Amino acid sequence: MTRKHIPIRLKNLEALIREAGSAVRLARAAGTNSSYLSQVRNQLPTKKGTPRAIGDDLASKLETAMNKPAGWMDEEHPTVPDLTAERDESNTGSQHRLIPWDQVGKGHDISEDLPPPYGTTLLRCPVECSPETFVLRVRGASMEPKFREGELIFVDPQASVEHGKFVVVRLEESKEVTFKQLILEEGKKYLKTLNPDWPNRIVEVNPDTPICGVIIFKGEAL
Repeated sequence: MTRKHIPIRLKNLEALIREAGSAVRLARAAGTNSSYLSQVRNQLPTKKGTPRAIGDDLASKLETAMNKPAGWMDEEHPTVPDLTAERDESNTGSQHRLIPWDQVGKGHDISEDLPPPYGTTLLRCPVECSPETFVLRVRGASMEPKFREGELIFVDPQASVEHGKFVVVRLEESKEVTFKQLILEEGKKYLKTLNPDWPNRIVEVNPDTPICGVIIFKGEAL
């Protein structure tokens, strides 16, 4: 049977997340990828521009994991509140994956059947952030004195991109992933290096240069 009740499935997904205790626990119980489940939950678009949906296979996995009868995901449940419109998206104190720089921006098309795409080091973010937040370790001295080599930066792809924010970008020509201060001025986009001894501290980039996320917190593991 083809299941097409997308709004109902999203509503019931929230109920299962509450029952499991978290989206990560639900994904683990269902044997699916927590990052993929998060993308579905937040209706992030696919390459075709359509929002990710709960397919039949995923619906069945969720039902089995939570001991629900077949078809439960497609039925209205009076005791299940509709939280899709008023869910608190804050993720304070949640755990996020520490990834290498060369993997930034490569996790947008995660399959529900794939294991987590990066390493297993998980770190807690002490400020509010989205489930898509990831962690990088600062390398080099270009952003000193504010950011020092070895410090940990939490990067939120869903945070608001604004003038003066510190952002992680993937440069198209060199394919390099770096982080700089974003300068938006007169319709143009610039990246600023903080180290006063660095050459060419302000560089203009293509307005379409992809921003992989905004730095929302930094810290140092002692």
